[in-house]
Amino acid sequence: MSTDRFSGVQRLGRALMLPIAVLPIAGLLLRIGQPDLLNIAFIAAAGDAVFSNLGVLFAVGIAIGFARENHGAAGLAGAVGYFVAVKGAVVLSGVAPDMVAKMSSRISIPVGILIGIIAGQLYNRYKDIKLPDYLAFFGGRRFVPIVTGLAALGIAVLFGYGWPAVDAGLSALTTGVLGLGKLGLFLYGVLNRVLIITGLHHIINNIAWFLLGDYQGVTGDLNRFFKGDPTAGAFMAGFFPVMMFGLPAACLAMYHTAKPQNRAAVGGVLLSMALTAFLTGVTEPVEFAFMFLAPVLFAVHALLTGLSMVLMDALNVKLGFGFSAGLFDYVLNYGKATNPILLLPVGAVYFAVYYGLFRFAIRRFDLKTLGRDDMTLPAGQAEPAAAGLRPAMAAAPSVSPADSRAAAYVAALGGAGNLRSVEACTTRLRLSVADAGRVDEAELKRLGARGVVKPSANSVQVIVGPVADQLSGEIQEVLRTPAGIQA
Repeated sequence: MSTDRFSGVQRLGRALMLPIAVLPIAGLLLRIGQPDLLNIAFIAAAGDAVFSNLGVLFAVGIAIGFARENHGAAGLAGAVGYFVAVKGAVVLSGVAPDMVAKMSSRISIPVGILIGIIAGQLYNRYKDIKLPDYLAFFGGRRFVPIVTGLAALGIAVLFGYGWPAVDAGLSALTTGVLGLGKLGLFLYGVLNRVLIITGLHHIINNIAWFLLGDYQGVTGDLNRFFKGDPTAGAFMAGFFPVMMFGLPAACLAMYHTAKPQNRAAVGGVLLSMALTAFLTGVTEPVEFAFMFLAPVLFAVHALLTGLSMVLMDALNVKLGFGFSAGLFDYVLNYGKATNPILLLPVGAVYFAVYYGLFRFAIRRFDLKTLGRDDMTLPAGQAEPAAAGLRPAMAAAPSVSPADSRAAAYVAALGGAGNLRSVEACTTRLRLSVADAGRVDEAELKRLGARGVVKPSANSVQVIVGPVADQLSGEIQEVLRTPAGIQA
């Protein structure tokens, strides 16, 4: 895959996170409003409204994500294009009235993703377009929704006249993946962890969670779970033992294998990492703490994730989440799950396996995990209390004040002249740079980064923890200052 293509796929993975970010509140509203909890119909309906309109959310979110300036005009263009494409496709398909809802639901997310990409790219191309004076009102950003609507007509034709093929293709995808049975679940679990290095795991997640299967006109393992499909949840349940039990156990192993004189210093960081994984299912800070130190250990972690998928399915455990496989989602969705209590014994086994495996590997191969070298924490983090560590900021930067922290990161990234774009994912900065070779990895780690990935010569990802979005905004603010522009 060429550098440009790889960068484009990565950008899609990042853009997908924006619409997915609304799912926690949607899942919360949907669950607490149901009869087995608060039994408040309008709250449940409010949550269901989000799940029922994921296609347009993908169109808007991806368009904004692809637009270089993240401008709202791109989102508006995405919404316009989505409505034009879906409605046009339904009319062109000529399906019977009783099939309209099914068709709209089936094509909703594929159309939303395509339109989002198109709208974002058209924004980048036409946001500064000049039109003749008598049409000047429609120039610039106002032109983007117009041209996106026209482009959406082509998508309408594609999905309208091609509906039989599209329907057959989606059915074949479902049949093929689900037909693999436990092998499919195993491969999905392994790839989900392996691809986290590049951020491309979001792509396969969206296929599994939003496209596979069909239940009452709803597609996707996640959507079907919240709709009440008793067979849904297989592509989510296997994450719970790993995220709630396995990786926190790895943190405990790293703590116990740290040098005795360093344990007080690294204990707060490891505890916040473990709590973040256990409570919320955000695991990247833990994984990047050993990913590059012990690739074989990370490969075993990926295999254990695949095995967890198979094991939970074999036990007929069906669990779902609105955000990730942490305690919050487990408790919230316990009433909708199948055999959820079995997570506890499986989790206990995974805790023991991860703890024993990590403790053995760290000691046997003298891995320099947190606390096992002479520079265990970034500058200014000699004591956890002084570093201002908080559970929600696992292994995150602690340089203060914000502008000083951002300026230090800009310098470590090769200066403002080396930064073409700065964006954020859940726990990482995603950067487009002129030259990845100018990035000072040692300085970034001194500032608090837990890992640096260079997928290509012009792409860098810096793992900083859940404060990634905040830090991204601070860096962009520094870059807008005269000093930053001149750097």
